[in-house]
Amino acid sequence: MSENEAGLPGVDSRTPNAARIYNYFLGGKDNFAADRAAAETVLSMAPEVRVAAMENREFLVRAVEYLAGDAGIRQFVDIGAGIPAERPVHEVAQLIDRDAKVAYVDNDPIVLTHSRALLGRRLGTAVVAGDVREPEAILAAPDLAGLIDLDRPVAVILIAVLHFVPGSDDPAGLVHRLLDRLPSGSHVVITHLSDGGVPDDPRIARTRALYNGGLHFRPRKEIEAFFDGLDLVAPGLVGVGQWRSEPAGGTSWWLGGVARKP
Repeated sequence: MSENEAGLPGVDSRTPNAARIYNYFLGGKDNFAADRAAAETVLSMAPEVRVAAMENREFLVRAVEYLAGDAGIRQFVDIGAGIPAERPVHEVAQLIDRDAKVAYVDNDPIVLTHSRALLGRRLGTAVVAGDVREPEAILAAPDLAGLIDLDRPVAVILIAVLHFVPGSDDPAGLVHRLLDRLPSGSHVVITHLSDGGVPDDPRIARTRALYNGGLHFRPRKEIEAFFDGLDLVAPGLVGVGQWRSEPAGGTSWWLGGVARKP
C-alpha cells in the first residue's frame, strides 16, 4: 500500500486494522507494516489461520454460486465487505446472471476508497458507507436504494464481520433487524469465529489483545442463534471449509452457514 494512501483522511497506518490484516492473510498487498506485524504475530500462535482465511473466502464464493444458481437470487448486499479480493461477489454472481446486482457496504475509509477505485461505474454495483450496527440506515442509504429493490428477495452477506460486534450490541438482533425489512425468500450468509469448544485456549486471549479486545470468539450455540427462525440450507452451520466442498476443509474455528427467510 502506498504512502499516498496512508495520508487519506481517517486512515491510520500505524495501528493494525482488521480489514488490512485479513487482506494480508489472503495474500493481498493492501496493508501496512503494522498490519503485517500483527498478522505475523497471529500466525506465530496459530499458523492455520492463513488456511482458515482462504477457506472462509472460498466459502463465500461457493455460497454466492449457490444463491445465484440454485436459489435464483439476483440481489446481494455485502456488509463489511472488506478490501476487494479475487473473485468478488459481483463477478461470481454475474457469471451466472449478468444482471445480478451487488451493493458493497463498509465503514472503513480505506475499504471504501479501494472499492470505489476498483468498481468505478461498473454496472450492477454500488459502494455504500455503512455500519452493520445500524441496519436500518444501511437499507435506507440512497446508493443502496438506487440499486437494490427491497421488495424482491435479497441475499445479505455477513462474512467475518459479526465477530467484531460486542454482545452489548446484540449481533443476533442485528441480523434479524436486517432480515425483517426483506421479503420471504431472502437469504443471509454468515461466517463467524468460534471458540472451537475451548474458550480458555490462551491463543484466543492473545489474538483478542491484538485487536484491542474487539474480536469476539463465540461458542457455537451463540452463532446458531443468528439463524433463529430461518431455514438453514444443508449442510447447516459447519466449518467454512466443509460447506458444500469436496474435499472438505478442516478448520473448526471458523463456522459458516446460509439460511433462507421463510
